[in-house]
Amino acid sequence: MEKTKLEACRQRLEERLEEILKNQAFSKEENSPLELDQARVGRLSRMDAMQQRAMSKATSSMLNAEKNRIEIALKRIKANDYGYCMHCDEEIGPGRLSVDPSILICISCARLAESSA
Repeated sequence: MEKTKLEACRQRLEERLEEILKNQAFSKEENSPLELDQARVGRLSRMDAMQQRAMSKATSSMLNAEKNRIEIALKRIKANDYGYCMHCDEEIGPGRLSVDPSILICISCARLAESSA
């Protein structure tokens, strides 16, 4: 991979990681235990609060997975392994990396994993 493209990917990864870390710091407040005082909150409001909490946890889980992929990709950049599939060691297509620079596997391995799931 060209040095300029590699640097652009590294910068995008670092910027996204910073966004995720800021989001996680903000969402810690949202993940505090729910106070479901029946005298203060009606049944539908409690159900809505529980649904909002579940959606927040799902979002947090997805952000953690993305954060982990980004951290691995940044380590691979430092180790000069970036841009190669972690499964088959073939080069990951530049178009695939331009869409998401945190991608760790090639399209063939991704299809194989998807078909076996």
